[in-house]
Amino acid sequence: MNLLEKEALIAEQAVKLETASPEEILKFAVETFPNITFACSFGAEDVVLVDMLHKVSPKTDVFYLDTDYHFKETYETRDRMEQRYGIRFVQVKPVLTPEEQAAQHGEELWKSDPNACCNIRKVEPLTRILSQYEAWITGIRRDQAPTRANAKKIEYDTKFGLVKFNPIAHWTSDDVWDYIRSNDIIYNPLHDRNFPSIGCEQCTRQVAPGEDPRAGRWSGSDKTECGLHK
Repeated sequence: MNLLEKEALIAEQAVKLETASPEEILKFAVETFPNITFACSFGAEDVVLVDMLHKVSPKTDVFYLDTDYHFKETYETRDRMEQRYGIRFVQVKPVLTPEEQAAQHGEELWKSDPNACCNIRKVEPLTRILSQYEAWITGIRRDQAPTRANAKKIEYDTKFGLVKFNPIAHWTSDDVWDYIRSNDIIYNPLHDRNFPSIGCEQCTRQVAPGEDPRAGRWSGSDKTECGLHK
């Protein structure tokens, strides 16, 4: 399928998929683009999609960006999910080790230049892994941040050059947690300790009552996204 054909398909399906269930969107995605992958961060939205995808297409690749800086609870969640679903998440690592990064760019790059740190540890590895696929699935929701408010259920990802599916874009946080509880889904225990959005340990803090759910990410700076979703 060439670019023009993909764009025509996306334009046609964007309207139809807007009212489709996440499961229906996943089924359409894997049947239309067999060479597809799911990017999992082990946050609440993503553990929901792992469960759904396992029911729809258990052989579909699921990868995670191992920045070397995740919370131990995140790695433990990964291990528990692998055991429950009988799958192996594809590990995608940065080119530079933490020691090499410090030697080349200085200690604690996440403090001096968080965008550069995210580029090294997230954006470049993501670009590398996505180059092997024609479509990808994400767990972003429209109400998570203003930068995600216009996310469609299916769209062409111009940054990475492939089709992007956002099956739960219309869901609220309550929808996510209703699914988790109703289906007894494994989730990161940090969510129970006021971490609604979980990234690298150095750049994520607990969120106080009344704060925006993403206020704990890159707190103290004007950074709001790691660069994976525009």
